[in-house]
Amino acid sequence: MRFAMCATNSFLKSLGVEIYASGHRRWSDDAKGRAVAETLEPGATVHAVAGRYGIRPNQLSAWRRLAKQGHLVLPAAEIGEPVFAPLIICDPAETNEPPDATPEQMIRIVRGAMQIELSPDTPSDRIAAIVHALEARTC
Repeated sequence: MRFAMCATNSFLKSLGVEIYASGHRRWSDDAKGRAVAETLEPGATVHAVAGRYGIRPNQLSAWRRLAKQGHLVLPAAEIGEPVFAPLIICDPAETNEPPDATPEQMIRIVRGAMQIELSPDTPSDRIAAIVHALEARTC
């Protein structure tokens, strides 16, 4: 049992978790983010990941809630191939935005600090595709 505790502490220290003589731990946001990110891997469970990090599942669930609310940043997912999105650049005179569209009429998609503005005549399937892409990137 002592060996397992030492191995867990060594693992946690490698993540930047401060461990005090009293047993108290101070978790950095980076370490919390790594733990939450592991729960999002296919086949992972909160219970199993919590056991690996030596914490209770409810604590890990609380960190997951923080991440969903945008208060905890997760590390970027490691992917084998680059991910690209099409980018279309055009002069402002070439936009399809109606000239009489006021800022109040614009469609806004807000995700954290990011804001996307679309013209009022943007097709609903395009709006849905943008929202879906944003959700897929944050899950």
